[in-house]
Amino acid sequence: MVKQPVSVNGVVRWRDVGLSDETQREMKERKMVVLRHEIGDVLRDVRQRQGRTLREVSHSARVSLGYLSEVERGQKEASSELLSSICSALDVPLSLMLREVSDRVADAEGVIIPDTVPQELSREFVAEIPDELPEDLSRGLASARS
Repeated sequence: MVKQPVSVNGVVRWRDVGLSDETQREMKERKMVVLRHEIGDVLRDVRQRQGRTLREVSHSARVSLGYLSEVERGQKEASSELLSSICSALDVPLSLMLREVSDRVADAEGVIIPDTVPQELSREFVAEIPDELPEDLSRGLASARS
């Protein structure tokens, strides 16, 4: 079994490569998700993307360096107050961090969550949704890509 890094929304995740689809599905079904591990992984990924050290973040969050390290490694279950303090120190909304954790848990459970609202649902709340982009918006996007 080989792990390969995959970047999703700026967060690096490790995926199994070289296994058949059936073997991967069986492994996912057997894998138990531990929430504190996922929270720790997300916090570590955010901190490392910012190029900050444990010492810097622990000082800003007013949490001991050892305890923050244990939270990041999934060894300690952080309280909501502590998570809020760490997220503030990282300048990341708590809701965004929890959203990423939720996405990782859903991925581990094999649940597919759409990134966008389905058109059928959107039509209930918006009178008219065009199937194609307006011409001026399409030109703006095309020029932005150039």
